[in-house]
Amino acid sequence: MSKRPLNNTPRDIDTLVVGGGVVGMSIAYGMARAGDRVCVLDGEDDALRASRGNFGLVWVQNKGLGRTPYAQWTMQSARTWQALATELQELTGTNVELQQPGGLSMSFDEKTLQASSAKLDALGRELGITYPYEVLDADRLRQITPGIGPDVVGAIYCPLDGHVSPLRTLRALVHAYQLRGGQRVAGATVDRIEYRGGEFQVHAGDRSWTAGRVVLAAGLANRELAPLVGLNAPVRPVRGQLMVTERMQPFLHHPCHFVRQTGEGTVQIGDSKEEAGMDDGTTMPEMARIAARAVRCFPILASANIVRTWGALRVMTPDGYPIYQESARCPGAFVVTCHSGITLAPAHAGPLVDWMRTGTEPAEIRGFKAERFDHVQAH
Repeated sequence: MSKRPLNNTPRDIDTLVVGGGVVGMSIAYGMARAGDRVCVLDGEDDALRASRGNFGLVWVQNKGLGRTPYAQWTMQSARTWQALATELQELTGTNVELQQPGGLSMSFDEKTLQASSAKLDALGRELGITYPYEVLDADRLRQITPGIGPDVVGAIYCPLDGHVSPLRTLRALVHAYQLRGGQRVAGATVDRIEYRGGEFQVHAGDRSWTAGRVVLAAGLANRELAPLVGLNAPVRPVRGQLMVTERMQPFLHHPCHFVRQTGEGTVQIGDSKEEAGMDDGTTMPEMARIAARAVRCFPILASANIVRTWGALRVMTPDGYPIYQESARCPGAFVVTCHSGITLAPAHAGPLVDWMRTGTEPAEIRGFKAERFDHVQAH
């Protein structure tokens, strides 16, 4: 497909997306798929990108207790993941390695297992449904995951859970977006946004772009960018540390919330949440804790060689839920902030894009405005 060069006139860009991670590219792909002329401004190579450290889970269980719209939003997205994966593969030839055999949340004691079950029952009552999950005792769990350790007493199984390759997913989104005519500008760090006459002038150093709609999906940078268009994005970094083993024979066919085996056989281990500011490094005590927990679940990992470790910064709001908001001061400017970019990729490419283009906001996201944090900031 041929692509017209941008000459920075208003007609060249319908939607400008700031941020080229999974969240930004999901939105950009959805916009391009819907027929918009789209440009993505991606930051410098040394930017602190949450997408680099994504664990790759498509995860439903335990999400949304006490906030049922988020549970509905998450479940809807998980149920449409296969359609997105198929679409991306048909368009680009890239297999994102989606597997949705159901996910496991392991427990080392009966009290925790029963408490988890009670929470899901409560969530089901809030939703008015029978929540899709099953409590597996140790014997039943060993039938589907023979390698569990003796300390594991059982697990919660949710059939909607799964995992993908986050790097393959990002690559497929970028490729598919470009095949649909989307433009991507690398090394563009936005420092100024002006709104005049229903149009946006977006500046990055000595470069500028004009667009009719602007979507801020720049992760932690949204904190500084959102006020430029009359919005608020009170996000903070929460560090996660991860490690990856050498390739191993397949032994884990259901992802866990802190261990998953990838399509190529490596095992990814994580589940660290640290208030470490902007430090995305790794620490031996935390790595040791993560490794010990993984080995306690799966003793076979005790002899596995670790080939890579890294840290990454999650994008977290005060309550952990997303921000989806259009600016009242600058209509056509949106901020999107979330830390579940993989799980919510189909929702961001579909219903979220539909809202931005038509003005019809999904009921599931109406409560995710930044004003809910006003009392927190005042305090």
